[in-house]
Amino acid sequence: MAEIYIQEGEALEGALRRFKRKVQQEDIIKEIKRHSYYLKPGEKKRVKQALARKRNRKKRTSRERE
Repeated sequence: MAEIYIQEGEALEGALRRFKRKVQQEDIIKEIKRHSYYLKPGEKKRVKQALARKRNRKKRTSRERE
């Protein structure tokens, strides 16, 4: 659970920015999205493989540009 304390005289915008950064660092949003619905083991494997293919394709295209 992300928790911040507002310091004396700190603007609300600054505190909100710190909170958002902390949430992002702790991968809270990613975890919520992952648990929002159930994936069968086979589906989970297919999604994982698709993400790996996407990563490899992205690496390959970035190397080709150089």
